[in-house]
Amino acid sequence: MTARYVKKGRRTGAAVLLVATLAFSAAACGGDDDGSGQDKAASSTATSRDSGKAKSKSGAAQEADTILATVKGDAGVEMVITSALRDSGGFVTVNGQIKNTGGEAYTTPVQWGGEEEALADADRSFAGMTLVDSKAKKRYYVLRDTDNRPLTTSGYEPSIEAGATLTFFAQFPAPEASTHEVGVQFPGFPNATIEISG
Repeated sequence: MTARYVKKGRRTGAAVLLVATLAFSAAACGGDDDGSGQDKAASSTATSRDSGKAKSKSGAAQEADTILATVKGDAGVEMVITSALRDSGGFVTVNGQIKNTGGEAYTTPVQWGGEEEALADADRSFAGMTLVDSKAKKRYYVLRDTDNRPLTTSGYEPSIEAGATLTFFAQFPAPEASTHEVGVQFPGFPNATIEISG
């Protein structure tokens, strides 16, 4: 082997050793041996999650504290409407509760599910609820999904125990943007007037 090939081999070996050394140094400098970077990231994520939960609880508490209308029905039940939110998709979602303030269990009427034949075989629901825009002389019914199921609370127990509460929602087509007040009609309760927000 000539001296020229020996020198070339030594240069190649030195270059490989230098690259390996630099790679090891970069890896050592870039990482935290004590894992503090991972701890900081985990701590940041946990803080973000906790903050989100706190906001969510706060928002729920605010919504529960807001009452748009309270109407008394039969046998000591009350319907409390807590919100009516208009969204950008052209819907209005009404949220509320049915409270049994009486001393005995209250059997939920079948009329709550509406009188449409298409819903005769559907589970218990709030499909009988409607919104009425008296100025525009329009009535809005609970929306349906692609399987003709009402977009509302459904499948609840057939009775509400004394002192218990049934939380509900019902989604409707949104009235015109200029309409901010509508009537709520639901079997067994007097009409209620509520304000739409959003």
